[in-house]
Amino acid sequence: MNTAVPGFLASGISAGIKSAGAPDLGLIFSQAPAAAAAVFTTNKIKAAPVRESQARLHQSAGLVQALIVNSGNANACTGVEGVRHVQSVCRSLSKTLKVPEQHILMSSTGIIGVPLPLEKVTGSIPALVGALSPDGLDDFSRAIMTTDTFPKRIMRRVCLADTEVSLCGIAKGAGMIMPRMATMLSFILTDLATSPEFLRSAFREAVDISFNAITIDGDTSTNDTALILANGAAGNPPLTGDAGGGDAFKDALCGLLKDLSRLILKDAEGATKLITIRLVNAGTSEAAKDIAFQVANSPLVKTAFFGEDLNWGRIMAAIGKTEHEIDSDVIDIFINSIMIVQHGCATGLASRAAALLKEREFTVTIDLHHGCASAEVGTTDLSIDYVKINSAYPT
Repeated sequence: MNTAVPGFLASGISAGIKSAGAPDLGLIFSQAPAAAAAVFTTNKIKAAPVRESQARLHQSAGLVQALIVNSGNANACTGVEGVRHVQSVCRSLSKTLKVPEQHILMSSTGIIGVPLPLEKVTGSIPALVGALSPDGLDDFSRAIMTTDTFPKRIMRRVCLADTEVSLCGIAKGAGMIMPRMATMLSFILTDLATSPEFLRSAFREAVDISFNAITIDGDTSTNDTALILANGAAGNPPLTGDAGGGDAFKDALCGLLKDLSRLILKDAEGATKLITIRLVNAGTSEAAKDIAFQVANSPLVKTAFFGEDLNWGRIMAAIGKTEHEIDSDVIDIFINSIMIVQHGCATGLASRAAALLKEREFTVTIDLHHGCASAEVGTTDLSIDYVKINSAYPT
């Protein structure tokens, strides 16, 4: 798959952070300073690279030229030393690339509470820079994986008037996924010319309906980062709003992030089912999303789906945990198109619907009959393998 984006180079190598020579250090380099927008974890405990990246984006007025990412070590809960390590890596990379240090960001993913092996990272920077290539995004996407079983990369092209604009999205994540941002990293590259204000607005909108609408296990990581870089190499008149192609770009960006979030769900640790929870006719949008997440995150609901057991009472119980106003006597529930609950009671069709739980993908629709707001959340089942994977994860 050709995922080259004009004006961007990338690489991925082994720095020895992981065992057995697995790739664990990646670099993205924009040949010109790129406008940047980012969304970071809402976890109150933030890893050193998240804290430092937030500060740098503010100091550089949203301009970024390089991003270095390591896997195998989260550099989280490492105190002042962790921040100093991020600064040392960026300083070393700045000297090698000959770009301003404040235009360099770092992201990390992996084990929490272990100091970053600084010398391994800084010592690998010459090789990392030397490996930069327009076709290096495959190596980069493999270098940022942790428990992922496959690299996640999607390419889109969209025409804005007479100009073709490229977008490439890379993501990692298979567990600790409950975005309000999730352990998820995602990097979007585009050659679009745009104002920083438009880019921030478009990106936050796209993140909200994609990464912030999925859950695997209800856990939010210390390192979650979603970043978009736009280097202007396409040469289009800079976008400042929805006119002049802004709507078309936003549609392409939203579609790209939705597809990336779906790949994360498909690679969920130990998952055997990919489930869409549709909450319709809620009183407010907030209620719709909150209740959809309650169902999507319920261990009892998720384990029932893993066991292919249509225990719809668990769904009703999850709905009822809400602080929002509902009426249990009017709730309808469907598995795909089969109604299993009507007005809060069984329809007698559960045996027909149970066969759908054997499918890899299905949809649970919950109709509250309480308003006109709706929400959609992607989730997975909770399997024995999920417990095995996470109980064996090194500490």
